[in-house]
Amino acid sequence: MLHDIDPTDVQLLRSQGMNDEDIEHSMAVAGLALELAHRVNVPLDMELVGRGALFHDLGKAATHAIEHGLIGAKMGAKLGLPPEVCAVMEKHIRGGLTKAEAIEFGLPVKDYDLHRLEERIIIYADRLVDIITEGKVPLRDARDAEERFEEILKTYPKYGKNAVTMARYFGYHREIQGLIAAAGNASLPV
Repeated sequence: MLHDIDPTDVQLLRSQGMNDEDIEHSMAVAGLALELAHRVNVPLDMELVGRGALFHDLGKAATHAIEHGLIGAKMGAKLGLPPEVCAVMEKHIRGGLTKAEAIEFGLPVKDYDLHRLEERIIIYADRLVDIITEGKVPLRDARDAEERFEEILKTYPKYGKNAVTMARYFGYHREIQGLIAAAGNASLPV
């Protein structure tokens, strides 16, 4: 569903120094997030889903370190991006940090919780795209990553990170897949 992504936003990523690989990743996350958002079949801010997903890694134009979320949010604010999009950038690290995790990673202590379904869809799509595109997990197809999500996170520490992060991702997976199942859109074509 890349038709929902504004090409000028892609150019904005490029103008900020994002490399082609990170832009491809961001476009894939936006495409999958928009597809998931359509499949849940509940009223959502589709512009937030598309733009939040596309810009979530803007900070990687400056660094690939864990603070890229915070840096991206600051960059986004300077560019005049909506606060909701900047919030996605800031909070997407490990799917939303606890206070203890923020301290551990040397990030400001604040609310990193993903309060909106749109944010949780973006973060879920980000994790799925990593699994689908990195080639570390043998998959039948892209949907296989959704079906085996919890097993994959338990088996491949790179994706699950730790128990706290994994539990957050499991929650997002269960919520989103539950909404998809309730909508009867589990096999909607991509």
